[in-house]
Amino acid sequence: MAVLLTTGQAAAELDCAITTLRRLIRADVLPGLTHRGVRVMLPLHVVQALHQRAHAPLHRLNAREIAVLRVDAARRVHEDDRTWIGYAPRLGADDLLKSLRGWWRCDPASIAAAGILPVTLSGYVVAVLTGLDTWQRNDNGRYAFPGARLAGYITDLAAPTMELPSARQDDRAAAALLLGTRLESHSGGAIAYVTPDTAS
Repeated sequence: MAVLLTTGQAAAELDCAITTLRRLIRADVLPGLTHRGVRVMLPLHVVQALHQRAHAPLHRLNAREIAVLRVDAARRVHEDDRTWIGYAPRLGADDLLKSLRGWWRCDPASIAAAGILPVTLSGYVVAVLTGLDTWQRNDNGRYAFPGARLAGYITDLAAPTMELPSARQDDRAAAALLLGTRLESHSGGAIAYVTPDTAS
């Protein structure tokens, strides 16, 4: 019989805030969850798998600085071009790409130079965007990357299990390298910047 932990116990094992763990639960990327009334119980082996996850090997990307898109679990929005914002693998590749693309305050040249944008949820890489060569600027000083591609995304963070929808081999290789790894970043906005020597 599997050993189950409360969200508080699991957060303590992971040394994170309960709100951080709840983002992963809401995004539905953790398998084997059990609901007991209003409480959510997590299998111990799932928590251990998250705890043992390696840090993102950014040194293999050949970039001095990497931008990171920090997202929350998906929620509905009323916008012309999308109905969701944030991360949830159940959306599927097309809607997930729409939910992750946005207008951000960022250094677009830096993002384009790296050629890759890891997407993190609670400090884990859950998706990877590529195709960031060109950008647009709106009147509010925010930037978007209309050609962005979804190179890959996580459906089960514990395993991890990933989908690689891009037909490009370089996209798939970059996604496979990063998906499911730990990548901590700090920022007041959606975009943070990390370097290979500080990411671990």
